[in-house]
Amino acid sequence: MGKAMNPAELRAMSEEQLALTLKDTVKHLFSLRVQSATERLETPSEIRKARRDIARIKTIQREKELNAQRQGAGKS
Repeated sequence: MGKAMNPAELRAMSEEQLALTLKDTVKHLFSLRVQSATERLETPSEIRKARRDIARIKTIQREKELNAQRQGAGKS
């Protein structure tokens, strides 16, 4: 989870892959917060990166959801 997610990579993922990536990133953020509370965190910027990755994933999930709704509305 070290590097920030690329939006193009995330858009290429399926909905299942996005959900798994989101779950992993949330777990990573939790472990970073535990480290921050109990011991010195080596790179405090990792927390910010994880939060931004979560927001990025959720945004792309919402875009896909809206596109699916538009596709469904256009067919009827």
